[in-house]
Amino acid sequence: MNSTLEEISPIVNQHDINQLLNADEIFVTIQNLYGSPPNWSRPQGFITLSKIILEQQVSLQSANAHFNKINDYLPAFTPEEILKLSDAEMRECQISKQKSTYLRALSVTILDGKIDLSVLPALPIALVREQLKSIKGIGDWTTDIYLMFCLQAKDIFPVGDVAVINTIRELTGTVTKQEIIEYAEKWKPYRSLATYFLWHYYLSKRKRNSIL
Repeated sequence: MNSTLEEISPIVNQHDINQLLNADEIFVTIQNLYGSPPNWSRPQGFITLSKIILEQQVSLQSANAHFNKINDYLPAFTPEEILKLSDAEMRECQISKQKSTYLRALSVTILDGKIDLSVLPALPIALVREQLKSIKGIGDWTTDIYLMFCLQAKDIFPVGDVAVINTIRELTGTVTKQEIIEYAEKWKPYRSLATYFLWHYYLSKRKRNSIL
C-alpha cells in the first residue's frame, strides 16, 4: 500500500458507511441493532503509543490503571522521564518487566532520533508499519491500533484483535484466522470502518460504551 496519511479524515463517514453496508449484510444487522459506530480516535505521539503498548494482552481497565499509576508517578510522561525509572519504580507503578523493556525501547528509539512520530502521517502506510515494528515490543496489533486510532488509516484489519476475531466468528460462522482474513477481503478499502463496526457490536452487546 503506497498511500500516505497526510490528509487525515475520519474513518466513520456516511459515504464509506454506505459502501460497507452494500458490501456485507452483517453491517446492516449491526447498524439496525446499535446504529453506526463512533469515530474513535486518539492523539498522535509518544503518550498514546505507550498506552497502546500497555494495552497489549490485558483488559483496557487494567491497562488504564497501569497507565494512570505511572503517569501520576512521573513529573511528565516523556521518553526522558521513562528512562529515569528504575526496575523497582516500574514495578511500583505496576508495569511488568516485559512492558518496562518495551517502554524503554520506545523511549530510546525516539531520543536517538531513529523514529519521529510527528512525521508518520506523511509517510506511506507500509513505511509507518516498518518503522513502528522495528521497535522492540511493537508488533502488528500495536501498529494496527496506532494506524487506526491515531492516523485514521482507512483499510486496516487487526487480525490479532481477539474481540474482532470472535465477533466475526459469531456473525459469519467463519472459524480459522485464514478464513476470516479471506472473508474480510470484501470489506476493502474500508476494513478500518468494518473493524469499528465490529467493536461497536462487541461493546454494545456487553453494554460497554468505549474501546478507548
